[in-house]
Amino acid sequence: MKTNKTTIIIALSTLVIGLLVGWLIFGGTSQQDTDDDHDHDVETTAGEEEVWTCSMHPQIRQGEPGDCPICGMDLIPMDDEEEGESNPLAVNMSETAMRLASVRTATVGTAEPLKTVRLNGKVETDERRIASQSSHIPGRIEEMMVSFTGEFVSKGQAIASVYSPDLVTAQEELFEAEKIKDSQPQLFNSAKEKLKNWKLSENQIEKILQSGAPRETFNVLADVSGYVTSRKANLGDYIGRGQIIYEIADLSRVWVLFDVYEQDMPWVKKGDKISFSVASIPGETFEGTISFLDPVIDPKTRVAKARVEMVNSGLKLKPEMFASGMVEAKLPAGGGTLSVPKTAVMWTGKRSLVYVKSETETGVNFLMREVTLGLALGDSYLVESGLDEGEEIAVSGTFSIDAAAQLAGKPSMMQKPESKTMEVPQAFREQITAVANAYFEVKNALVDDDPETAQTAAGKLSGTLGEVDMGLLEGDAHHHWMDLQNELAEAGEMISETADIEEQREHFNMLSEAILETTESFGLEIEKTYRLFCPMAFDDKGAFWLSESDEILNPYFGDMMLRCGEVKETYSRGQRIFKTADKQNTQAAGHNH
Repeated sequence: MKTNKTTIIIALSTLVIGLLVGWLIFGGTSQQDTDDDHDHDVETTAGEEEVWTCSMHPQIRQGEPGDCPICGMDLIPMDDEEEGESNPLAVNMSETAMRLASVRTATVGTAEPLKTVRLNGKVETDERRIASQSSHIPGRIEEMMVSFTGEFVSKGQAIASVYSPDLVTAQEELFEAEKIKDSQPQLFNSAKEKLKNWKLSENQIEKILQSGAPRETFNVLADVSGYVTSRKANLGDYIGRGQIIYEIADLSRVWVLFDVYEQDMPWVKKGDKISFSVASIPGETFEGTISFLDPVIDPKTRVAKARVEMVNSGLKLKPEMFASGMVEAKLPAGGGTLSVPKTAVMWTGKRSLVYVKSETETGVNFLMREVTLGLALGDSYLVESGLDEGEEIAVSGTFSIDAAAQLAGKPSMMQKPESKTMEVPQAFREQITAVANAYFEVKNALVDDDPETAQTAAGKLSGTLGEVDMGLLEGDAHHHWMDLQNELAEAGEMISETADIEEQREHFNMLSEAILETTESFGLEIEKTYRLFCPMAFDDKGAFWLSESDEILNPYFGDMMLRCGEVKETYSRGQRIFKTADKQNTQAAGHNH
């Protein structure tokens, strides 16, 4: 019995020890395997979520290591802060990326709707002070006392002498009537009245009667004082009664007529003060008031005339002088008061877009937003809707943000397939193509480091620009071309006025922006043109230009960095084909591109 009890105790002890050893072996291994599997899953997940980017082009994001598709540099892992995204439609950018892309922001605020409107015009003769000097005596001109235009005449001055057979006959009738004036005074008075109808004075008639013989020639006297602006007859001409001999203008008061384009009409009103200058009187500014505004627009030039009446002391202002004026205009109450810089707006033809900045725990991001713009205020636009006061928007580097959005597959200005190119007549497209060809001459001169040729080419561009018929356009296309024409003209003039090639290149940047916008808005009659970009221009801020070839020939550096640049877009005849990094070749000291 004692032996059985001992046996049972030994068996139970063995069982307990076996269970304990089994748990230690199999249970521990299972837990360790589970932990190992969990660690492996975490590593795999982390490997899948790692994002790689380019230090020079932070908009590039890939899920695996490799080379940058733009510059060819090795990609590096993106920081955790850069990876986080609070809004799937927003473009996240680190502070480093913003600096590299030259992104600047500004706060949307209110602005008093004031605008400086620049007007061009010229001095004209006051129409109310132009007189036609006619002859009151029919006959042949025997002498002209005023022999050339521009001569000043005084009222009552003899300006021509006329031989008149009719007047000789009328004098003979006067002499016959004088003989019987006592018996028939009415006949005598009728003869005198006949001479008075030819503008002979009572004094002249008395002298004729005293002489007792008819006069064969009579002088034509000036009815007004002023300057002879036109001769209508010559010595020896036969003229009828009332026929014009001279036109005489009083220049003591003149008009200055300014051209007001359609987009400026809301700003320019009757009664507005205007200051202006003329090139022939340097250093002097004239002040006046708009006394009349044309109620209709010229169908050819698409402008209305604003009239300023001026007292012409010392005859400083001469008809046909060109004048440049400025009106400090204020929009009537009721318009929008929010304003944004023009550089903040990306225009797609039908939409106006801005990038609104926001900050979250994960960093800075930009979200594209469509806005409705009002009138232009110099370097800014009034905003009718789409933004609120206090919001922060990108005002520089907007195209870099948009490029990052495109590469990330997020909403961008190019997201919609609609074309930016506007419908315009073929004749207009041919005319702006001539402007583009003149632009290429300026570009090629800067490529060759030739400032003198660039000046000449810029002058040619200005002349070609003047031949574009804006009357071919209507509506939005007309308004848009007017803005672009002013930008092209201003940049071309600045290039033509300086022989400093660095200054020329700065102005060429503005010229390029305008010609690129012209190309995208209206299209050119060229099989293919190219939008090229140099990231190193202007202290790494970058600059674009239009080229007739996809060969990289840099106008911003010339021979110093001739091949620096890349093709960003290709334009076909009359429309645009979007491409990114179609062809690139960047070279710069200190960068391994």
